Amino acid sequence: MSKKYFLIAFVAAIMLSSCTDDSEYVPVISNKIAIGKLIFFDKNLSNPIGQACASCHAPETGFSDPLHRDISEGAVTGTFSNINSPNLAYNVFSPERMYNTTDETYIGGLFLNGRSPNLKEQLIHPFIGAVEMNNGTIANVVSKIKNASYFSEIEKEYGVAKTDEELMSYVADALAVFETSKEVNSFTSKFDYFSKQLIKFSDTEKKGLAIFQGKGKCAQCHVLEPDAKTGKILFTDFSYDNIGVPRNEKNPFYNQSTALNPAGVNFIDLGIGGVVSEPEHNGKFRVPTLRNIAISAPYFHNGSFKTLKEVIHFYNVRDIKPTEFGAPEVLENVNRDELGDLKMTTEEESQLETFLGTLTDHYRK
Repeated sequence: MSKKYFLIAFVAAIMLSSCTDDSEYVPVISNKIAIGKLIFFDKNLSNPIGQACASCHAPETGFSDPLHRDISEGAVTGTFSNINSPNLAYNVFSPERMYNTTDETYIGGLFLNGRSPNLKEQLIHPFIGAVEMNNGTIANVVSKIKNASYFSEIEKEYGVAKTDEELMSYVADALAVFETSKEVNSFTSKFDYFSKQLIKFSDTEKKGLAIFQGKGKCAQCHVLEPDAKTGKILFTDFSYDNIGVPRNEKNPFYNQSTALNPAGVNFIDLGIGGVVSEPEHNGKFRVPTLRNIAISAPYFHNGSFKTLKEVIHFYNVRDIKPTEFGAPEVLENVNRDELGDLKMTTEEESQLETFLGTLTDHYRK
């Protein structure tokens, strides 16, 4: 099959897989989506080969770690970062990182600690990061891209790059187009169909939604207002918060070499406070989307909670049963207004969990 017809067939496959409701979604043929998807699943772009973006961000788990590891392993066996691999779906709509002076919080950026200010920069970082794809330099990534079967399609779509940095920007753009496409962000959960009055919720799901909006205080950060950019409900305001998550003593980052982790077992993850060197934001991490939350365990920046049930219980009773969870990893700046003593019953916790299950994509009646 020629590359031309291969690309057309590949785009057609994307269209078929991403459009689950023809009345809602209009298929758009885009070579950039096809190229970005090829890059996303390419295991030849790591050092050593074998690690793709999809290795830690798989479709079947909402584009999070398919093995549900606390911390995903890098291309080099035994290397780990300090942070959990979040689901990419819907989180990629995070705006450019900025500081909101009214609410006194940072908004947007990528990675849970906000270390990349925008999506395109975030897409480049894992390729060169030692604990992810381990290429070291952009030049090393570019040499692999030039040997890829789809390189001619990149040049056809973007033109001939004059520098390695320019070619890498093409790669980042194609990945961004794919990651913001309907294949990754399909808006096909039961909640979406319920919102359009195409289906009904069960009584338990309705009660869970009421708790989400009221007693559980979830909607204060995981907002139900449509996002300005997408016009869709993303279940996050992309702000930052320290919710008092305890250390994960099993975090493999503590045992990394001093080159990767100079602090060893004494490492404390300061979140965005460490990124921007502002102690008043220590311990704060970006509020993630709740879409696909039921299938993207483990939870929180360090993977310390393994089930959604545990997370809900933590939010509910953190401050009245502190010994059940352990002390916060970062003691300052803990949010004690919106969680910690919500006074939900066991039944209400269960109802809330049932509602959160309605946020999983590709719902079938």
